[in-house]
Amino acid sequence: MTRPRLPSLIALRAFEAVGRTGSVRAAGDELAVSHTVVSRHLQNLQKSLGVVLVRGEGRGVMLTEAGLAFHAQISQAFDIIARATTTVRPASRPALNIWCIPGVANRRLLSRLPELTGPPRNWDVNLQPTLSHPDLSRAEADAEIVYADVVDSRGALMAEALVRPRVFPVASPAYLARYPAITCVADLANATLIHEESTEQWERWFELAGVDDLPPLRGQRLWHAHLAIEAARLGQGIAIGNDVLVDDDLRAGALVEVIPTSVYMETYQLVALKERWSDPAIVALRDWLKRTLATT
Repeated sequence: MTRPRLPSLIALRAFEAVGRTGSVRAAGDELAVSHTVVSRHLQNLQKSLGVVLVRGEGRGVMLTEAGLAFHAQISQAFDIIARATTTVRPASRPALNIWCIPGVANRRLLSRLPELTGPPRNWDVNLQPTLSHPDLSRAEADAEIVYADVVDSRGALMAEALVRPRVFPVASPAYLARYPAITCVADLANATLIHEESTEQWERWFELAGVDDLPPLRGQRLWHAHLAIEAARLGQGIAIGNDVLVDDDLRAGALVEVIPTSVYMETYQLVALKERWSDPAIVALRDWLKRTLATT
């Protein structure tokens, strides 16, 4: 009996990631392609099947009833493929697979990674900068590093706070020399601010700093904290930094704290499965992260 013609595996993979993350952009980050490529895969898949699988909702997407049913089966299929791959693949040196938010991966962990991968462990470490969250129960990663208020640890996951850094505005000395009138927190609202995905982070920072009456905030949006900080270092405006992300730049004089404040927001946390929390690799990772992310 001839099998029916199957949809593109690449399109199915994109659909599975979108359904799991609830975001076309997050799925693109996970698959290392642009969100426009993911959208095109979704359109082609729906056209091939003749069924609407997803609908836009706010800044994300929502699966239709047909999409939910299809996604449940596709997820099971990818689980089977993953297990079969693990079974057939020749044994190799264990690798520690870590998913991490891009800012801390690029600006703090990368330069110190040899401390984890070098002697005496000599581990293979895969550090994946991403805003997506792995399904740890499906072994998509061994651990995840997040920046969040609270991680739900009621189920299979365990989370531990690593550090809660102070959050403050930073700019290059050259930028501040051009705008010496910034003398208080309220003055920042009229400066050239550098945002991540939206103005929400700056708005929350102003609220915590005690500024309630804000004008419409302006400035470029760069999606990721490390890009915003790099733009500030290049003199393009003022970004939000924290002790973990900008410590080296402050010491080198490439960035300066614009206005001294005592604002704290989220916490860097390590997340792993409870059943693996005492594994030697997870314990070593936890200890290394605490040392690496420690602030003075």
